[in-house]
Amino acid sequence: MIKLKNISKQYHMGDVVINALDNVSMTISRGEFVIIMGPSGSGKSTLLNILGVLDLPTRNHGAYLLEDVDITELGDRELARIRNRHFGFIFQSYNLFPELNALENVMVPLTYAKRPKAERIKRAEELLEMVEMTHRLKHFPNQLSGGEQQRVAIARALANKPTLLLADEPTGNLATEQGNEILSLLKKLNEQGTTIVVVTHDPKVSTYGKRLVHLQDGKIVSDKAIEQSA
Repeated sequence: MIKLKNISKQYHMGDVVINALDNVSMTISRGEFVIIMGPSGSGKSTLLNILGVLDLPTRNHGAYLLEDVDITELGDRELARIRNRHFGFIFQSYNLFPELNALENVMVPLTYAKRPKAERIKRAEELLEMVEMTHRLKHFPNQLSGGEQQRVAIARALANKPTLLLADEPTGNLATEQGNEILSLLKKLNEQGTTIVVVTHDPKVSTYGKRLVHLQDGKIVSDKAIEQSA
């Protein structure tokens, strides 16, 4: 599904070149649940941004193949179409629109995709039912708990049936119990066929995944299957 081939991401600070990612190669197949870990500054978020085409590798420093197509040379409009069609994003701070209620927030990606209104409403209601939020359809973000906001964010991320669900510290702002509920929900989605990548600093999150990738200084230092408990 996704292949990164020897990608690098460089930033220039005056005469100094910082390698946020350094010659990284990895493959993500359908149905995987990948946990990406590493210390602060290791390149975790940079890698996630590149996977979700929120950023691109430094020009002429590797290739990103999505369904065997190298997307690194595409224009902004085509990249925006790919993001909306192929990727769903979950952020630590939820990133819900405060002026929209739960139902309207989930409808946003469907609006960008120019789906008919009746279809948008039906799909959003189905997704909010799936994340057990039907009792809060008309509530605004400031009327929801952190865990509830994240459930709405997950529903929104799934709106366009993405190829890959990308989560950046999805439990970072949540109490332990709420965090465990969100991780259990992600695990359930993966068991139903959704491909997921989670970036985290929290070792307990890895117990919910199937594969653990460790980054350090912009390089992958280990990549192994996670042993599943009985």
